Amino acid sequence: MRIGYFLSSEEFGPADLVTQAKGAEAAGFQGLWISDHYHPWNDAQGQSPFVWSTIGALSQVCRLPVTTSVTCPTTRLHPAIVAQAAATSAVLHEGRFVLGVGSGEALNEHIVGRPWPSASVRLEMLEEAVDVIRRLWRGGFVEHRGRHYTVDNARIYTRPEQPPAIYMSGFGHKAVDLAARIADGYMLTKPDAELIRRFRDGGGGDRPCQGSFKAAYAPSVEEGTRLAYERWPNEALPGELPRVLPSPRHYEQAAQLVRPEMMGEHFACGADPGEHLRRIDAFAEAGFGEIYVANTGPHCQGFFDMYAEKVLPRFA
Repeated sequence: MRIGYFLSSEEFGPADLVTQAKGAEAAGFQGLWISDHYHPWNDAQGQSPFVWSTIGALSQVCRLPVTTSVTCPTTRLHPAIVAQAAATSAVLHEGRFVLGVGSGEALNEHIVGRPWPSASVRLEMLEEAVDVIRRLWRGGFVEHRGRHYTVDNARIYTRPEQPPAIYMSGFGHKAVDLAARIADGYMLTKPDAELIRRFRDGGGGDRPCQGSFKAAYAPSVEEGTRLAYERWPNEALPGELPRVLPSPRHYEQAAQLVRPEMMGEHFACGADPGEHLRRIDAFAEAGFGEIYVANTGPHCQGFFDMYAEKVLPRFA
């Protein structure tokens, strides 16, 4: 089991993310996830730096592997641009970079004025985008006239020795089946053994499966619950709703349906290392080999100290 740290671009600015990455490496975490957003989920989170700039900065301060969680290479950014950004990131990180992709949320992707497609169309776009990205990584000039994308005589000159792996996030059966068919690994934010089995049985085999959960480290469960509810009530929103709302204010409106006591289901609140170990064990039992933990609120150093002393040694 590899335990990594999840850098939340929605809540922290680029300098804070760089500091957290250094703290995570010092504490003994083995990798980094970093979110790729244009907007935060709500104004209480209050940040959203351009992820590719932050990834470049991370390469200069730590040597942990970095995975985007996740980049949507279909609407806001053309796949040819994502291919170049990811190739440069892989060069800077000396191969320790994975492009995590997904079908995205309207929250981030609608900003360029394109209609937000249905889930099935988004998956179709993602499959074509991944193919374009891989072709560009192979070198040489690429011409592509597809259903959703055009690439006109494009070549990526700055490329790593080996192309990055592409992992895919997916929550529904169609997304999992696509991940099993086209991705080098699978990403999920809940310990769902059935989806892991579907990925592996559908063609994913023994490819890596990464999972994540969120924490709100604080001196008490009550304080952690308050922080989680204040900044991340969207975590408790059900179903397809988080994929289709277009603005942080809409998430704030929807979050009025969320009650503080619901946050314990989605967050490890407080300072009990046993709660974190239980959540890690749940992912391990579901079949995950890597777990990434995000922490909300101001108590980052306390979180890192707890993991260094009481959580990570179990997996050394």
